[in-house]
Amino acid sequence: MHELVQAVLNSDEKTDLRQLISTLNASGKHYFLRNEILQSFAQYCHQSQKPAYFYHSSSVGKLIHYTHEIILAEENIWMVVRPRVASQEVWLLTDNCTKFELTTPRALLDVSDRLVNRYQPHILEIDLHPFYKDSPNVSDPRNIGQGLAFLNRYLCSQLATDPQYWLELLYQALRNIKYDDIRLLLNHHIPSGIQLAKQIKQALNFLAELPADEPYQKFSLDLQQLGFEPGWGNTAARVRETLELLERLIYTPQPAILEAFVARVPVIFRVVLISIHGWVAQEDVLGRDETLSQVIYVLEQARSLENKLHEEIKLAGLDLLGIQPHVIILTRLIPNCEGTLCDLRLEKVQDTENAWILRVPFAKFNPEITDNWISKFEIWPYLETFASDAERELLAEFKGRPNLIIGNYSDGNLVASLLSRRLKVTQCNIAHSLEKPKYLFSNLNWQDLEDQYHFSAQFTADLISMNAADFIITSSHQEIFGTPESIGQYESYKWFTMPQLYHVVDGIDLFSPKFNFLPPGVNEKIFFPYSQKEDRDSSLRQQVDYLLFSQEDPHIFGHLDNLNKRPIFALAPINSIKNLTGLAEFFGKSQALQERCNLILLTSKLHPAEATNPEEATEIQKLHDIINQYHLHSHIRWIGMRFPSRQLGEAYRVIADYQGIYIHFALFEAFGRSILEAMICGLPTFATEFGGALEIIDNQEDGFNLNPTDLEGTTQKILHFLDQCDAHPQHWQEVSEWMSQRIHNRYNWQVHTSGLLLLAKMFSFWNFVAPENNEAVDRYMETLFHLIYKPRAEKILEQHMAYRA
Repeated sequence: MHELVQAVLNSDEKTDLRQLISTLNASGKHYFLRNEILQSFAQYCHQSQKPAYFYHSSSVGKLIHYTHEIILAEENIWMVVRPRVASQEVWLLTDNCTKFELTTPRALLDVSDRLVNRYQPHILEIDLHPFYKDSPNVSDPRNIGQGLAFLNRYLCSQLATDPQYWLELLYQALRNIKYDDIRLLLNHHIPSGIQLAKQIKQALNFLAELPADEPYQKFSLDLQQLGFEPGWGNTAARVRETLELLERLIYTPQPAILEAFVARVPVIFRVVLISIHGWVAQEDVLGRDETLSQVIYVLEQARSLENKLHEEIKLAGLDLLGIQPHVIILTRLIPNCEGTLCDLRLEKVQDTENAWILRVPFAKFNPEITDNWISKFEIWPYLETFASDAERELLAEFKGRPNLIIGNYSDGNLVASLLSRRLKVTQCNIAHSLEKPKYLFSNLNWQDLEDQYHFSAQFTADLISMNAADFIITSSHQEIFGTPESIGQYESYKWFTMPQLYHVVDGIDLFSPKFNFLPPGVNEKIFFPYSQKEDRDSSLRQQVDYLLFSQEDPHIFGHLDNLNKRPIFALAPINSIKNLTGLAEFFGKSQALQERCNLILLTSKLHPAEATNPEEATEIQKLHDIINQYHLHSHIRWIGMRFPSRQLGEAYRVIADYQGIYIHFALFEAFGRSILEAMICGLPTFATEFGGALEIIDNQEDGFNLNPTDLEGTTQKILHFLDQCDAHPQHWQEVSEWMSQRIHNRYNWQVHTSGLLLLAKMFSFWNFVAPENNEAVDRYMETLFHLIYKPRAEKILEQHMAYRA
């Protein structure tokens, strides 16, 4: 970046930069983000009649494209430049744009505070860098999110460098594996790593004489005499394969061998999935709008985990000891449950043998609050006592400690951190969507937003849990480091200010191997291609078809004049981020689209009176206003009711029967479960380019990625696709099959669950062999919890205690 900056300063292009800054200054604003900067630069190039190459290829053009923020402060210009993903630099431009100086985030945070008139000279600085600087880290940004592969390579190199030391550590790790009081894998006949290597050879010689399918119980006593307890396999062939992997790992350590061996080690039997704040139940109680995707994710993950653990336990030969998996979804019990089962302490997860929803109530600080559902923005005062109560309940249900704790969302991750610390159990975090990057300037203006959102507690909780976690799973790479054009969700926690509360100068190490990309799957019993007619229920199809296109109901708005038009389908909660109002406006402004298509909207609500918060009510009314403004009543069907899962799967397929398309028009989408569902059902899907949808569709020609702020460009993309379908009738079918196959091959629960358990095993081993730094980080997180988080949570509790219905 130094060279590029110098190239601008040493050429006439510094005049162009100076004039661009003057243009920005004339707007009266002081803070500019990348889109505004690029638009201003494009306008400058046009007005100055610059040649076509100048916008992209000139030195100043390249610098502007790398720039993500500009702050105009007095005589200085501050630029946040991002030369590559996961790497940001702060440059100070002074002396009438003639001098550039590389400076620190600390200086920029002070300037940001002054920008909102909330600067104070002495403020708490949170700096996690010392805890990560000596840890093994990914060096190439392209490998961020592939922590498991990195850790495999690192551990194998250590084994090869100091084999005797690491052999002893490996022995100690295997020797400590138990299920309650049942010793697994090794017993006292093997007292050291060196002896382990010798005994493996004897065991392999013994096993070579046995038939491959000889059941483990027939030769178990012989293996125990050699020092090997149950857990190596259920047949002679399986035990031999596992021991051969260990022998190869000892003598010729390679990442693939390490991964294959660790995958077979039986250390995970009891798993806790934490999803706290929203209506966690089954069938018609799959969360509220703000939690629907999370609840579906957790239920499907629980089913897949229990199934995979059953398989692993049987292959290890441990089912003979009566060992079985036990999976618990931990959530809150809601006394005023509105006729649902959310006041039931224990509920079995459907289609499982031993997976359960365990509901623990919040302490009754003020029953008028705690006996009811509580928004994710208001939940913070109750999490510490919930974690303490849940610990007792979990230990009672498991009759022992869990082996893995998985947090979901900010609140679940914080509770996972508290439980993991107390129980000394491996912790996994899954965030799906972090609030901080969704709300622009939410950290800078947190005091103005505090009464509504309580971001000070949430962002602090995020910092604590993401640094305390042993490993973090993301559904897309962009969650971690974004794209060249956008900053990732976790990257936004690298450094930021909470004026008059604290400065984060280094909040997370994006190059840590704890980050791992592992997308979820889709329930293919419910969401499957429309072309699988033998699996479809004809009566359900007719019912859904009638509901989508013709049925009259108080919760359905609009009547379609022409049912032969191609349907555009959209499904989302009604809020400003999901942007259904933007979709309706885009459709309303295009006469060409209205002539060729009908718009079908599926939401959970239709009338402002049904809204649960002011933003939702505003968006519902805005959507009605847009329909009236553009006279869309005969071109649109707006269905305001919650579809059960089976009905929803059929809805996608019915739209596909009509060769329709699916549009996800969100201003930002961290991942987007509905995108997976629509695609696997065979719907050609267009989705926002802002967030994880880019990776789901992965369309190299950019034909199915939409910029929801560019209505004209979106219209042209949709019309171009429709033209292709009209000109080549097979085109729709080809796209449908391609999208369906992509989801089937890349986003499935079997791959997800195998990867998740492998990560848990590997990081459990890593914690055993390198625990010192973890303890230091945990102590630091405890300090943040008690000195920052708890006082913020207590302020919310004071408001709740004063509440009277």
